[in-house]
Amino acid sequence: MRIAYVTETYPPELNGVSLTVERTVRFLRGRGHNVELIRPRQPGESPLDASDELRTVGCAIPVYRELRFGLSRVGPLVRRFERTRPELVHLATPGPLAWAALAAARSLAIPVTSDFRTNFHQYSRYYGLGAFATTVLGLLRRFHNLTERTFVPTRATARELGAAGFHNLTMVGRGVDTERFSPRQRSAALRRQWRAGAAPVLLMVGRVAAEKNVELGLRAFELARRSQPDLRLVVVGDGPARSRLETAYPDALFVGVQRGSELAAHYASADMFLFPSLSDTFGNVVMEALASGLPVVSFAVAAAAEHVADGLAGRLVAPGDDAAFIAAVGSLTEPGTALESMRAAALAAARRATWPEVLARFEARLEDTVHAPETPPSRVPVVA
Repeated sequence: MRIAYVTETYPPELNGVSLTVERTVRFLRGRGHNVELIRPRQPGESPLDASDELRTVGCAIPVYRELRFGLSRVGPLVRRFERTRPELVHLATPGPLAWAALAAARSLAIPVTSDFRTNFHQYSRYYGLGAFATTVLGLLRRFHNLTERTFVPTRATARELGAAGFHNLTMVGRGVDTERFSPRQRSAALRRQWRAGAAPVLLMVGRVAAEKNVELGLRAFELARRSQPDLRLVVVGDGPARSRLETAYPDALFVGVQRGSELAAHYASADMFLFPSLSDTFGNVVMEALASGLPVVSFAVAAAAEHVADGLAGRLVAPGDDAAFIAAVGSLTEPGTALESMRAAALAAARRATWPEVLARFEARLEDTVHAPETPPSRVPVVA
């Protein structure tokens, strides 16, 4: 297939979406597909207009200065698609660049697919913009319903979006690299650096931001320390809330962004993973924790609801029940808790979700879309 793959985020930006996009593009190219990557250029990158990659103008997102969105007029994308002749345009993110690519593709009757990856309508509530949540959801619904197929990561997301009026939803899931993330990466030196003793080391990984609900994990840690004073909590990641939370919770160890083998070692050297987010559509970090042999404490949402069996690979609690989340953390940090048996269940859960299987399923659905019977495209406004 000839695929134009459009994304607003790509490495060196570090987030679950950018890393998944990079893996997907690499997989499709490895399978022999002609993939042209269209994305905003990062600071310090030069412009590029090659057959396999187009870097457009990029602008920082106001509340996430380290992340960017792309800009392009529709006309240049129309002319590019006329030249490169993609059989399919895939939109990984719903930003301005993707809207322009959507309009360009539809004007040329090229089939379009999309990913639903981020609950932007929920994020608005964390930044004083809750009044716009309904409007944002409406824009997302219009965007995705103008595509032939929208890929979602979980059955729960498919149900929620279907109830909200989204059409043509396809569940493909997400995978995890069980070679990179593994208990084999456990580091005694790292645990000494953390001053870890007999009590478990708790871990959180991700953006330190309001919508990730990081403070709930910190509160759970503080309460658990009342009976386990040598308990440790390591927070991997950075973000706008880090400075405030690091000051408010001085007993937690904030270690910043970790990558590659260092990130894998941080997972494997801990004993339990906390995932207090209620806004993630999936949460790749949950799968990375499971693959590293960590029991997970989470609300019954996103990846945890799909892959963690309560009482086996960790603990799941009702979404929004903060007291239950805190109690679950406390119960698993008590001496004598069967964390070892939970570690085995966590590993088994991760091994049932490998990337090759997930990406092969995604590839097959793209091919289905390309070869589907032609239908007349509905028009969207085009601004050249």
